[in-house]
Amino acid sequence: MRIMIILSALLMQVCLGATYSWSVYVHHIKSILDISQTQAQIPFSVFYFIFPATMIFSGTLVDRIGPRFSTILGGVLFGSGWLISSFGASNFIFTILGNGLIAGIGAGIAYIVPISTCIKWFPNNKGLVTGVAVAGFGGGAALVSYISGYLLKLGLTPFQLFAYLGIAFLFLIVFAGFFMKNPPDFTLSNSISLKFRDIITDSRFIILYFCMFTGLAAGFAINANIKELFQSATLLTGVSAVSFFAIANAAGRVIWGSIFDRASSRVIIQINLLSQALLLFASPFILISAPGLQLFAVLSGFNYGGVLVIYAGSVARIWGAEKVGSIYGWLFSSNIPGAVAPLFAGYFFDRTGTFTTPLYIIGAIILSAIVILQVSKERFAC
Repeated sequence: MRIMIILSALLMQVCLGATYSWSVYVHHIKSILDISQTQAQIPFSVFYFIFPATMIFSGTLVDRIGPRFSTILGGVLFGSGWLISSFGASNFIFTILGNGLIAGIGAGIAYIVPISTCIKWFPNNKGLVTGVAVAGFGGGAALVSYISGYLLKLGLTPFQLFAYLGIAFLFLIVFAGFFMKNPPDFTLSNSISLKFRDIITDSRFIILYFCMFTGLAAGFAINANIKELFQSATLLTGVSAVSFFAIANAAGRVIWGSIFDRASSRVIIQINLLSQALLLFASPFILISAPGLQLFAVLSGFNYGGVLVIYAGSVARIWGAEKVGSIYGWLFSSNIPGAVAPLFAGYFFDRTGTFTTPLYIIGAIILSAIVILQVSKERFAC
């Protein structure tokens, strides 16, 4: 049964991670609708506002209706959102509402299920199992990027693809949902009641929130604009970069998760943040060729993959595996300010034609998070 839990988690995340392929469609959407880089990023940013906002409440929902029905509900909404976005060719608001709002709600409900469920089934390997459970989120983006890139090259529009993908996502996530359930010995009565106010005023939660925000901001800014980071990139080069980011993201989740099980939360978070900051400051020297773009995509994707693992594992260490669903959902709301990063980077690009300034600013913010974590190291003994 535990194997089916892992396989179902991977299948769900492959579908939910499709939004990471967004930059594959940006150029075509801009050409079809004659809109700016900033405007084309609105559905992506809305998704990464609604997605984490929904997760604030989805942990409680999973506790009430169980992982199976939570997955089915999330899958129906996520797939339907992509279907609705296919009408964006006539009015872009459909794409914003579909890929952004409705799919965001669906992902917010479904995403927490494999994380909390797998940690309950594998309590002694929190980092590794979390990494494996969410690796599909990055791998799905790679798969969807290649498929979409190929079909776009054949002449299909992004809006036609949204319809086909929506149908596939709906059925696959619902199918995976039938295998998601808690361990036989798990009951909610085992859980210690923790109040929302107590958690969000806990200095450990506040520091984790800020650190996670900085890591997410870096990943979002790069992922959403990756094709434009090297402006001479061809369609094939851009699609490859998106896929390399996604594959490295998936691998990073597993590797960072494995490393996490062998060191303290504070040390692993600091290493992850420092790796991201150094890469951002080195970006002008790397993004000067097509191979440089691919290298940048791999390194940034790998670092970003760690963000989606080490904080969930930290929550399990500090507050207990049974509280991951609710507390990590609250922590995951750091995606909301992080979702501004693509718009922030796109704004500078529209004004200056380069992403150097926003990447430097995000890098500086990440360094401040490292300093805060170091000053507060006594609070993170776990």
